[in-house]
Amino acid sequence: MADYIYPVARLIDCFRRLPGVGSKSAARMAFGVLEMSDEEAEEFRAAIKGVKEDVHRCSVCCNLCDGDKCAICSDTSRDGSVICVVEDSRTVAALERSNEYNGTYHVLGGVISPMNGITPDRLNVKELIGRLSGGVKEVIIATNPNIEGETTAVYLSKLIRPLGIKVTRLAYGVPVGADLEFADSETLARALEGRREF
Repeated sequence: MADYIYPVARLIDCFRRLPGVGSKSAARMAFGVLEMSDEEAEEFRAAIKGVKEDVHRCSVCCNLCDGDKCAICSDTSRDGSVICVVEDSRTVAALERSNEYNGTYHVLGGVISPMNGITPDRLNVKELIGRLSGGVKEVIIATNPNIEGETTAVYLSKLIRPLGIKVTRLAYGVPVGADLEFADSETLARALEGRREF
């Protein structure tokens, strides 16, 4: 970043650390910040600080929340007998947009990936198993349809099935290797409706 003075180069470098942001996008964002009013810049700073200080994991499902429990776990109208297991909070948001699912969720916080050093003990698997003792009838495994997602699904299925709980997998209408968070709501709705026993 020798082309820019240090404060600008530093900000560009910070933006480049975000997933999917390249050098040109990072520079556009940095200059966008420079063009903000003092009030807008302060609001931006406060939003970043607030996310780091106020957002944590739900004590029940490990989804993102700003209280003890997330809005979904606090909603007594949800069907607590069905848990949809997802990789991250972005997938929860994508499935909620489908308006087809009224059960609860469990966020793993990733997938099993030995090449990246991610083993089951680094995921929220223990918390999931702890939730299965009271009235859960079905666990829907909604990991992405790629090698890591399938490995995680098989692992979870082997843990859950002996407990006498039905284990299903989404019927995908999205191509193998795609991320669920980018699927449209109709595709996700059909995937939920066409889920199969796993």
